[in-house]
Amino acid sequence: MTSAAAAGRPAVAWPGARTELVGVVGDPVRHSLSPLLHNAAFAALGLDWAYVAFPVARSELAVALAGARALGLRGLSVTMPHKEAIARAADQRSRAVERLGAANTVVLRSGIAVAETTDGVGLLDDLREGAGFDASGLRCAVVGAGGAARAVVLALAEAGARSVVVVNRTADRAAQAAALAGSAGRVGTPGELADVALVVQATPAGMPGAASGAARPGEPARPGLAVAALARRLGAGQLVVDLVYHPPMTPFLAEAASRGATVRNGLGMLVHQAAHQCSLWTGESAPLEAMWAAVGGRTAGRPVEP
Repeated sequence: MTSAAAAGRPAVAWPGARTELVGVVGDPVRHSLSPLLHNAAFAALGLDWAYVAFPVARSELAVALAGARALGLRGLSVTMPHKEAIARAADQRSRAVERLGAANTVVLRSGIAVAETTDGVGLLDDLREGAGFDASGLRCAVVGAGGAARAVVLALAEAGARSVVVVNRTADRAAQAAALAGSAGRVGTPGELADVALVVQATPAGMPGAASGAARPGEPARPGLAVAALARRLGAGQLVVDLVYHPPMTPFLAEAASRGATVRNGLGMLVHQAAHQCSLWTGESAPLEAMWAAVGGRTAGRPVEP
């Protein structure tokens, strides 16, 4: 018996005429692990579903969403640079998306696009299950103020963090992100990173090519935070997370680890946010073990060794 048949999928000609389709939109997106995660989940659940990657340029997002509606897709994952645009383009938005102004998930129901966010809850799940970390009553910091950073700020505040300090290249964006945490949120300086229990690096600075300052075609280069330099302020007793998962050891994490901090990359957040997406689309409890196995097993989610 083939593995597809054993999982409950059609034994011949899969995908077929009844296969439900979901996918991820982003630019770039061909490096994404999301197809591995979601297709493993669908196989484990015995669902005749398939997940693929769609490279979509910034200017084409609205067209892509219209196409997803027209083709009957069941949902989309949304990654850079579309998280803010998809929140505006969706027909409906969850309460969290309304607050964030950004989304990483679209659920399509009878052609109606509902924007959701699973980034923040995915990170909290990973910190709790993979690192034994509970933010309640603790001081935390977030580097960055984009869609993922804002989701983390909101999630930490809702988890009861004593304070959420936002450090960002531009003060106005930092203030907007910090406001999501209410009285617990404020704009901070790099010097304050040494005094918190958790530091989350939520910019793309750790991704290949980011350190060079290279911009996408047609976009001006913009100076970013020197995140590796920020990590020199960190040390023992701190949990330091970089939401980038490729490479698994970013310059930010390597520097923090060399100074005694416990470090963790973004793979666990990726797995857990994908699990929430799977449940939103299918109504089924996501098979976390199968999803971890697809990306190398649960050892892949443990704190990164220097």
